Amino acid sequence: MWPLTVPRLSLLLWLLCPGLAGQTLFQSPEEGWQLYTSAQAPDGKCICTAVIPAQSTCARDGRSRELRQLMEKVQNVSQSMEVLELRTYRDLQYVRSMETLMRSLDARLRAADGSVSAKSFQELKDRMTELLPLSSVLEQYKADTRTIVRLREEVRNLSGNLAAIQEEMGAYGYEDLQQRVMALEARLHACAQKLGCGKLTGVSNPITIRAMGSRFGSWMTDTMAPSADSRVWYMDGYYKGRRVLEFRTLGDFIKGQNFIQHLLPQPWAGTGHVVYNGSLFYNKYQSNVVVKYHFRSRSVLVQRSLPGAGYNNTFPYSWGGFSDMDFMVDESGLWAVYTTNQNAGNIVVSRLDPHTLEVVRSWDTGYPKRSAGEAFMICGVLYVTNSHLAGAKVYFAYFTNTSSYEYTDVPFHNQYSHISMLDYNPRERALYTWNNGHQVLYNVTLFHVISTAGDP
Repeated sequence: MWPLTVPRLSLLLWLLCPGLAGQTLFQSPEEGWQLYTSAQAPDGKCICTAVIPAQSTCARDGRSRELRQLMEKVQNVSQSMEVLELRTYRDLQYVRSMETLMRSLDARLRAADGSVSAKSFQELKDRMTELLPLSSVLEQYKADTRTIVRLREEVRNLSGNLAAIQEEMGAYGYEDLQQRVMALEARLHACAQKLGCGKLTGVSNPITIRAMGSRFGSWMTDTMAPSADSRVWYMDGYYKGRRVLEFRTLGDFIKGQNFIQHLLPQPWAGTGHVVYNGSLFYNKYQSNVVVKYHFRSRSVLVQRSLPGAGYNNTFPYSWGGFSDMDFMVDESGLWAVYTTNQNAGNIVVSRLDPHTLEVVRSWDTGYPKRSAGEAFMICGVLYVTNSHLAGAKVYFAYFTNTSSYEYTDVPFHNQYSHISMLDYNPRERALYTWNNGHQVLYNVTLFHVISTAGDP
């Protein structure tokens, strides 16, 4: 097996389970963020964690580049040989015509029997003049022949090198290898879809993207957009705001350039907004109404009251800020986190239909919302931090698939001491936060147990 260079591939799994942990962390906003780890459990199963953004295709490795360069060299040599063969063919035709002329001259000389008239001598002299260029042609022909011999030897050597590389790489031509790499990438992407979910076991150190705006706000990317779409939306403030900035790329957001402005028809409350499949979902100010605003058409597609949901700082997170309603997107769809009087102020998680905004199903987590710093959803699990200030950690997890909960102890480094927005992006497998006027990212580590094909 040869190494693959995968700078921005959505998932790379060591299917042979190398038995030691390795990781690649986020380096810069342009490079993307990713984390790979793997180990082998005592029972032989491969235990892997993966948090990787869905990005572009495999790059060719060094062996493939070497193979391509050698093939190009062989092609160039073959073209040179074709030119030389054409030239030597023309020379050969000329030599053959001169050969006929020389035989004729030789026959005439033999027939002269030593007596040659002045006229005949002049004719022979003229014929000899015609033959003078033949000597240089013959020399060039010999040189070209020697060149062809050397070139053929070089092609033979190159062919041997190619054969050795192809044998090492599986005896496939370059195009075949490229197709196999593409097929492997497709399988890895499919594997990523199956293995995308797992239990949160770690949060990385913060990665500050930019310091912009006031103490409170939100920023996000579209969780359903293709990997080529890297637009960023920015919403400063936590109440009565209407201005949404749309940056073309993350790089543009960092530089503060190439953006357009959307003016919402109705102001927002809180910072729990989310962009999902081209639309912004937010809480309308001084109401429990959910608004779905479509960016392309610049219009409200639907709005609906969330039954019984508190609003206007009735049941906010611990930091306040009209954070009564928090909208989230994970691998399974759109969610709303809020509370009601009927639930005695405990957090309610509701799955929403993204088209109609109707509640599909709700869960009472039993965790008091005012004691929560922030919350986010990963794979149908609600994770809650115990504070919005320094020293916070992921303290509580509620599993919607089993309607059960557990207390956790996952450290969470709050670098700027006041988080007012925390959301998980399933496309990029990262946490987006607004921390005291700083836009910050965190990698997350998800725990997976990957069974082999023969496992039950």
